[in-house]
Parts: sequence; C-alpha cells; structure tokens
Amino acid sequence: MAIASINPATGETICSFEPLSDDLIEEKLSLSASAFNEHRRTTFAERARRMTLAAEILEDEKQKFARIMTLEMGKPLKAAADEAAKCAWVCRYYAEWAERFLSDEEVETNATRSYIHYQPLGPVLAVMPWNFPFWQVFRFAAPALMSGNVGLLKHASNVPQCAISIEDIFRRAGFAEGVFQTLLVGSDKVERLIDDERVRAVTLTGSEAAGSQVASRAGKQLKKSVMELGGSDPFIVMPSADVEEAARTAVKARTINNGQSCIAAKRFIISDSIYDEFERRFVEGMRALKVGDPLDEGTDIGPLATRQVLEDLDEQVQKSVAAGARILCGGHRPERQGFYYAPTVMTDIPPNAPAYSEELFGPVALLFRVRDAGEAIRLANDSVFGLASSAWTNDTTEAERFIEEIEAGSVFINGMVASDPRLPFGGIKRSGYGRELSASGIREFVNIKTIWIKEAGESNRSETE
Repeated sequence: MAIASINPATGETICSFEPLSDDLIEEKLSLSASAFNEHRRTTFAERARRMTLAAEILEDEKQKFARIMTLEMGKPLKAAADEAAKCAWVCRYYAEWAERFLSDEEVETNATRSYIHYQPLGPVLAVMPWNFPFWQVFRFAAPALMSGNVGLLKHASNVPQCAISIEDIFRRAGFAEGVFQTLLVGSDKVERLIDDERVRAVTLTGSEAAGSQVASRAGKQLKKSVMELGGSDPFIVMPSADVEEAARTAVKARTINNGQSCIAAKRFIISDSIYDEFERRFVEGMRALKVGDPLDEGTDIGPLATRQVLEDLDEQVQKSVAAGARILCGGHRPERQGFYYAPTVMTDIPPNAPAYSEELFGPVALLFRVRDAGEAIRLANDSVFGLASSAWTNDTTEAERFIEEIEAGSVFINGMVASDPRLPFGGIKRSGYGRELSASGIREFVNIKTIWIKEAGESNRSETE
C-alpha cells in the first residue's frame, strides 16, 4: 500500500511513496545502531552547533516548510509558518540547556564521592501524528539528539513530505548519516520496530487506541516509553473573570489547527451567572470565523486532515444531537470541495452523548453551565482524559483550588493552554504518561546512573541496602 500525500482542501493526491521494504528497514536499523555508537561520543558543544544550524534552517525556510504542512494536512499557512518557527525555538532551547540538564549531580553520601550521571540509551523510535507534523517531531528530536540518542521517525502516513523534510533538515545541519532517519512505513511495521533489540525506547503522540497498542508492545519488550495521547480539555470561566477576554480566547483555544489539537479547549464549563453573556460572545466569535482555502492568508479554519477525520467528527455530532444535544451554530459540512467542517457550538449535552465522553477532533465546542467552582471541578474531572486545562478567575482562593483539584498534566490560569519548551508537557489518566520538553523531557530517554566511589585506603563505610 502506497503512502500518499493528499491535499485535504481538494481531496487530490499530490504524490505517493512506496513503503520501505524489509531489507531497507534492516539497513536503516543497522545504520541507526552504528550511528549511535559515534554520536554518543560527540560533545555537547558539537551537538549544539548542529542543532543551532537546524534552527537557522527552520527560520530561513519556514515559508517553504509551511506550504508543505498546509498542502499535506490543511492547517492555515500562517499557523504552519509559526509552527516551523516554534521548532526553531525548541532546537535553540536544547542547544543552550541540554548540557546543564544532563551534567553530573553531586550527592553527599557515605562514599568518597557519589553522583548522578546521565547517559543516552540508543536509537529511539518516535511514532508521530499528522496534526502538528513538524512540532511534534522536533519536540522529541531536539532533546533526543542533544542527549546523545539517535532518532527513528515513523510519521503519520498522510504527511510523508513533512517527514522527509525533517530528516533533510538534520542532515543539512551537519548531523551524521543515521543520527536521524525517517522510516516511510505503515503502522503494520511498528511492532517489528519496537521488538528489534537495537531500538531501545519508543515515544508516541497520537490517539488513545494507538497509545495503548504501542505501550503494550513496548511493555512486553521491557522498553521505556512515553505516551502523549488524546484530551478533552476543560476551559472553566468563573464570575470574577474578564468574560470578554475569556470568550475571545476560547474561540482561538478551540479552533487552533482547525480544532485538531489534543490540548485544544473542548469542554467550556461556565458559571451560571455569566453563562448567557459568554455563550453570546462565544457563538458570535465562532460564527465570524472564515472557513476556506488554507493557503489564503485570510482563512481562519481550513479543512480537516483526512476524509476519515471529517466523517468521524460529523458522526459524533449527529449522534450527540440525536441523544439530545442542541446546536447553537454549525453542525454541518459546508457545501464545498474538500474535508471541511463548519465551526460548531453545542449545548445541553447529555452524559450518554458521544460529545460528553469522547474526544472531538475538529472545530466543535461543547458548552456546559455550572453553579459554582465545585461543580466546575467535578465536571472537568468527569473524563477519562487528563491532558491539560484552563481556568479563568481573579479569585485567588478559587485559582488555588483549581490548581490543586483539576486532574490534568497542566493547569493554566487566565490563559490558553500551549506547549512551551521551558515547561514539562504531558498528561495523566487516559491522556498518557511521561513528559516532553524542559529538563523532564530530556531525562526521559537517558540512563540515570548512580555512581558511588570509595578511594583506595578509605575504611569501608558502605551501608546495607
């Protein structure tokens, strides 16, 4: 089966690639193992020079990379250019900080000297999604390569040109052959890759189902894994908040990347006393969004990435309406070519509706009315997901309660959730485990080695285990 690049704005095939044969996969795995033996011995300074050059390539050619992203998965062109620029940021961040994050840490014990020492593991397999086809990869690759590991990328099959471009960026930046390789293979090859003894760890960003399969396989092989999975993030607004700002931000928070973001706000939980005002402002904002060609700079919402994503979303909406949910705007496919869905707001959503419990991957927002902060927290936590959350309040006590009681990997107060290289990123519950970014991210795929030294002639002061 060919790996195809299909323009979601038109449904037309741009190009296609034959998947790698088993012999070519073997060659790449062998190259990865040998490249690791060399790359792990390079200095942080050498890696930083190359990673900085990768950042420069991303910045200088961001419009070219943006066009590839837009044509393959449909995000608006400006958002795609911003994504390339953010990738440059994470490259520069780890070029500057990796050595400090992985420096030996002295610990006082009964030894003459004892310390924590960090060492790379080897080839790391990254199974990556199409929704942020550059950013998801670079936030793995920058810390992985800076720590001395090497990368094997199994990208989503609908963004092959993005995958090839990323490998080319690292090659042009001066990383040795085999340090970062793209594997153009289907999902049927992932188990074989995880099982291979040369692959030492695996990271996946994707759906709950995909994460469960990959994590199970990695666990069977006793290999370290990090899973960044789906989300149904709450966006809570309380009476003390600036309702106008919250509603304006809510539109952006729901529709970023055409609504196809795991950390997009999806469930809008609004205090009863300000609900009507918020609903009015929010629905007006959603209706005002321009749906159109993602290559047009005036477009706010482009197409969904694939026909399957579109059909799944529409089915969830229609089933939710049949269960009793009420449409305030949208709720349909526009009459135009491509995989488009109208910006949608639903309310009165019953617990048995798909929209209540499932992740909706597209520009569909869910409105809920609550009495107080306690009810808001209970509703926010009434989900199998726990990726991120946003709460809007100017009441300090209320803010502290949200921070302590919301079950999520992050809580943003009076702001939209966004990933940041300086802060750890990841979820709990069915949203996965492990962390990306910051010091936490670079330490996921290293051997955290204890070193204990007694100098010759010293008395034996070792303690029992």
